[in-house]
Amino acid sequence: MPQADIAWATVESVGKVPKLDGGNQTVPRVRAAQYVRMSTEHQTYSIDNQADAIRDYADIMAYDIVATYEDLGRSGLNLGGRPGLQKLLADVESGRADFETVVVYDVSRWGRFQNIDESAAYEYRCQMAGVRIEFCAEQFANDGSIGSDVLKAIKRSMAAEQSRMLSQKVFIGQARLIRLGFRQGGKAAFGLRRLLVDQHGRSKGILSSHEYKSQQTDRIVLVLGPPDEIATVKWIFSHFVRTRKTELEMARLLNKRGVLSDLRRPWTRESVHSVLTNENYIGNSVWNKHSARLRSHQVRNPPEQWVRVENVLEPIVDRKLFDRAQIVLKTIYRHMTNDEMLAALRALLARRGALSLAMIDADPGCPPAQRYQWRFGTIVKAYELIGYEPSKNYRFIGVNRHLESMRLQIIRDLVGAIDKQGGVAAHDMAMDLLRINEEITVAITMGRCRVSGFGYPRWFSKADKRPLPDIFVLIRMNPGDLTVRDYLIAPAHEIAGKSELHAINGIPLDSYIFPTLNPIVRLAEREPVGGVAWQSSAYPRTPPTVRWKRVATDMRAILLLAH
Repeated sequence: MPQADIAWATVESVGKVPKLDGGNQTVPRVRAAQYVRMSTEHQTYSIDNQADAIRDYADIMAYDIVATYEDLGRSGLNLGGRPGLQKLLADVESGRADFETVVVYDVSRWGRFQNIDESAAYEYRCQMAGVRIEFCAEQFANDGSIGSDVLKAIKRSMAAEQSRMLSQKVFIGQARLIRLGFRQGGKAAFGLRRLLVDQHGRSKGILSSHEYKSQQTDRIVLVLGPPDEIATVKWIFSHFVRTRKTELEMARLLNKRGVLSDLRRPWTRESVHSVLTNENYIGNSVWNKHSARLRSHQVRNPPEQWVRVENVLEPIVDRKLFDRAQIVLKTIYRHMTNDEMLAALRALLARRGALSLAMIDADPGCPPAQRYQWRFGTIVKAYELIGYEPSKNYRFIGVNRHLESMRLQIIRDLVGAIDKQGGVAAHDMAMDLLRINEEITVAITMGRCRVSGFGYPRWFSKADKRPLPDIFVLIRMNPGDLTVRDYLIAPAHEIAGKSELHAINGIPLDSYIFPTLNPIVRLAEREPVGGVAWQSSAYPRTPPTVRWKRVATDMRAILLLAH
């Protein structure tokens, strides 16, 4: 078509788009959102690259990008840990979304779910709410046609397969570093420390707990720890072999001597066992005893899959003493069949009349509770096999542990977000309170979702925490307790005494429902006070210094402003 036949129509907020009829009609705009994700900061699909491609696509399609949902440094293997996608789904399904379509760079950015039906399910939820998903970099239109559906399914499978291939490559690389004598994994055992070295092997210092390397070329090796811990390790092995005391008795002796474990806690049977079976103390490195690839459940690998390297660090214990300790362990704790383990559990039940993890661990005639969990999958399953019916709450132990882990991760993410805004936040583990700027205390609890017989969700809160915090946060879960629905963020005195919440609680209470924890982050922002923006009867002019922005007497006002 000749250039002269193309007319240009001015479009509000974007510029011009070509019109082929030569008329003067304005092109209708479509409100759209964009979703961007990257797993690591070193990824080819950077957030900026995705946003640029989406912006070009939006210009062509006459879309106005009115909202952005992003997951920075988040894996695409599952929905957990992806607050951006969770918020997108929540906004779409709740009716808060003021857009008609969501533009994503490609299928892999939507997710690398190992079950491709999961990826389709999240897209289907958006479609049912009247919001369509478009992939701007794919060579097919996501229009529901047979061709596009087939190509999309192939792309989802390719995205999942790429994650599996990458996982295998990472495993091979980690195994190679282990064979070279470097450390992979978590914290060092009792009596050992992690030493950071550069690519030439030069020391860069001992890493403290929760400290990690910052450069890819750096490596970590294990070295000997403080002399008093080394002496304790030697005493544990020699005393265990000489006296043949059980691990539980050894733990009691260590606690009586006032010695703390590597976690700075009293010793337990499990912590003593971890010392007696750790080959690091004879200079060996053993890796891949357990694995949890692609965010799956952790599994215990057979010994033939372990990666063992000898003489990678200075030994603390003589090899002969270590081997004798393993023989004593096998003698004291001979391998028990399933029937023998269950018989020991029945005998304990007959003596005590009830069972608990503490009872099992404290009884010398029973294997540790963790061994029952390994053998039978869960401790509740072992209870069922001997005909013991635990309390109803006991069945929720696994779910509660998962929710507690999620809660702590949310708190850590919130602390990081507050730090980025210039605030100071710390989690007081003793009081289980988040302290913000040394002024505001926040209690954060999980709200498990209970569905009534009529299909209505309910949440139970623990808002009567003593001492009463300034702000109470209830993380309301979706049915199934796998994903977050929303957050109740309210002054504690407003919610005190309300133990049960429903989907609709009335305007006074529902005004405190938020899709994210951004209101808490905004409470921690630092800004100069004394300028024009804060001159009022409630905030009189102060000296031109920087102080924390907060409303000390009425948290309700701040929370309402955050809506």
